[in-house]
Amino acid sequence: MNPVESLLKLTGRNPRIVVAFSGGIDSTVLVHALAKQRRLLGALRLVHIDHGLQPASAEWARRCVRQARAWKLPISVLRARIARARGESPEAAAREARYALLANDLSPGEVLVTAQHRDDQVETLLLQLFRGAGVAGLASMPPIAAIGVGRIARPLLDTARTEVEAYAGKHRLRWIDDPTNAQRRFSRNFLRHEVLPRVRDHWPGVDAAIARSAVHMAEANALLRQAASRDLAAAADGGGLRVARLRALDAAARRNALREFIARAGIESPPATKLREIAGPLLTARPDANPQVRWSNVRIQRHAGRLVLEVISEVSGDSDAQIIPKSWRWTKEREHVLNARGDSLALVDDENGALDLALLPATLEVRGRAGGEALRPGPRARSQSLKKLLQAATLTLDERARLPLLFSGKRLLAAGDRWTDASVAANVKSRRRARLDWKKK
Repeated sequence: MNPVESLLKLTGRNPRIVVAFSGGIDSTVLVHALAKQRRLLGALRLVHIDHGLQPASAEWARRCVRQARAWKLPISVLRARIARARGESPEAAAREARYALLANDLSPGEVLVTAQHRDDQVETLLLQLFRGAGVAGLASMPPIAAIGVGRIARPLLDTARTEVEAYAGKHRLRWIDDPTNAQRRFSRNFLRHEVLPRVRDHWPGVDAAIARSAVHMAEANALLRQAASRDLAAAADGGGLRVARLRALDAAARRNALREFIARAGIESPPATKLREIAGPLLTARPDANPQVRWSNVRIQRHAGRLVLEVISEVSGDSDAQIIPKSWRWTKEREHVLNARGDSLALVDDENGALDLALLPATLEVRGRAGGEALRPGPRARSQSLKKLLQAATLTLDERARLPLLFSGKRLLAAGDRWTDASVAANVKSRRRARLDWKKK
């Protein structure tokens, strides 16, 4: 097992590496192996995400910090806020929140490195298969891909879990055991502990075969996206698509192009029934009908000969949910009521909080979204539009409409309790730290 060699093949020479360090056995082994050969890397730092889902999560964060210091590696701890969409599993919500934070923490050119190994790849492909996923889902996790302003690499994808465990034993490493990993009620754990052991007993070598299938699916998906790009280029009409060009495609190519069109907007693909409706009845309706298909908080509509995709807000007309623009003297009152519903935003003292109170102006302006807002969501991140951050986040439609923004003059300092601008962000030297707590009624 040599993750450094694998990593350099994926990234090239002297990569600047950011490791997602949970403190579990996989990421502990990965960091230990990278740290041993850090001279081959341009830089190496760690990021720990505190999901706050376990009573021990704060202690786990402290253990990760202590371990990083023992390795003489810089580490930052980011706190996740888990927002579950209707029907979404806790694992999926936590994963979305984790990757959003990690992406926002990257600087241009940095490579986020995660510790998923071959067993994880096998589980991911099978879970996608059981959900009826298409080629993109069955492609599972790529060895390297774009994320935020950098890239994400997985140098252990060809490494079996047994190899990771053997390395940990050989080097007498210590790691955090998350008790939820043994709970069979979670789909991945049920597959890992109940299903796969019996499959492996019957079909030795099945892991390598399934991993090969993931590679084949990734190649097929790349070809499909190339074909979709050509079809979209031919159908492009400003920010929309020409209906006539879409109708000229056969049914499979039309659905393929529409999936790519929706994905490029940063929107999750609709259910298969909705996609068939878009590719069929919506496109073939009479020109003056202006039909539309809606899913989640998204609408795709035909205006005569043009197809348009837009995010909609169903609560924008709810006056009680509208944020009342007002000054907030947080030094005198730590909790601020936002609207007629009773939503509130509070500053809570927290030794791991994202805000440095010494950098925060004594008076803040609280407003709702007006469009065009941007902030720098991490010390190494570039300025990003709030619109793009929201597209990549897991906030529900209702939360997006009620999101409170904190300003100092025209400068955006925080968006709810999700994003903090680097100008007021806490660091290891901060003595007075706090976090924002957004409560919705």
